[in-house]
Amino acid sequence: MLDVIMTRSAALGAMQAFVPAMGKKYENGRNYDHGAGQHTAVSVLSPYICRRLLCEREVVAAALAVHGPDDARAFIEEVVWRGYFKGWLERRPQVWASYVSGLNADLESLKRDRQLRRDVELAETGQSGLGYFDTWAHELVNTGYLHNHARMWFASIWIFTLGLPWRLGADFFYRHLLDGDAAANTLNWRWAAGLHTRGKPYPARAENIATFTGGRFNPRDLDLAKVTKGLEATEPDGLPNVLPLRDMHALCTGVPTALLITDEDCRIEDFDLSGFDICATATLSCTYLRSPRDVPERVSTAERVALADAAARLGVSPTHLRADDPRDLVDWAVGIGTKQIFTPYVTRGPLHDWLTRAKPLLEDHGITLCEKRRVWDEAIWPHATAGFFKVRKKIPQILQETGLV
Repeated sequence: MLDVIMTRSAALGAMQAFVPAMGKKYENGRNYDHGAGQHTAVSVLSPYICRRLLCEREVVAAALAVHGPDDARAFIEEVVWRGYFKGWLERRPQVWASYVSGLNADLESLKRDRQLRRDVELAETGQSGLGYFDTWAHELVNTGYLHNHARMWFASIWIFTLGLPWRLGADFFYRHLLDGDAAANTLNWRWAAGLHTRGKPYPARAENIATFTGGRFNPRDLDLAKVTKGLEATEPDGLPNVLPLRDMHALCTGVPTALLITDEDCRIEDFDLSGFDICATATLSCTYLRSPRDVPERVSTAERVALADAAARLGVSPTHLRADDPRDLVDWAVGIGTKQIFTPYVTRGPLHDWLTRAKPLLEDHGITLCEKRRVWDEAIWPHATAGFFKVRKKIPQILQETGLV
């Protein structure tokens, strides 16, 4: 992943290169982690998809065109799973708020507890003493990527074998992953901990690791915790209630309009803005919001390149903003005389939290923040209220609603 270039053209090239493998080859090989630089059985398109340099719909369309719905089933389900996680967190935003407050508490504990600080440092720097775990830690830090199966093994070992706070592990991933996504990252860690599917934690098993690393690693059973229960006792009230999707402000015609590009969605040209008076464009750098701890330069560079590419495809020279003080966004908007700012829908996560702080400041100056969801999200999110099985049953309907069938 070291040579990933976050542009639309690079994303299309990577997608086309993997199209021949989106069928049975993917289904049969996707669970195997062959190590850094050898992830040929999986698409490694997630850094592009999470910024929507590639959109889920076009990736699924490519798979269907070559392999058909039966042979591409496993690949399509994996793409839909990303939408499911995003929708699930949109319907239970309390879970994100709980993650943020819990992480802040864990970080305070890290400052006070010398032993915890030492244990976390050993895990993050690949010095736990478990060769497979340490290899994955080094790969994550050095490349910004891990195979999905390795992510689940790593999370399980972090939580149950090393006994470390799950949110600190999620934070470690979120800071380093080029495809870092608030929903997928948070909910995958919760799933491993037995908090997403209540009472069903994910156990890292020696035989499973040996099999799906092709024998690269051969852990001993006694080195791994026997996982009999998850962390559900830490959340005795269970999952919060499902909420309706939040309302959005729609764009008004005849009003000076500014565009705001973030790496939440770098394909703003997909939205029909031909009837609006576009007066200015800005890019907003927000990667550092992922964590109170330092986010690696690799991740910041990926965002910077993606934003520049998005602006270049629009043919504009944007103002560059950074998500520090929300008043900076207000000052820019006031200075250009806009009355509304459009950005593609921002899902639950650190950027949404920042924009929530900015909205009332904008409104004080008569400026409205407007958003619009993609059809792909509109088709999946109403079903993302429980486990993935409910969404999987709806895939034929989702494909029809999105014009793919």
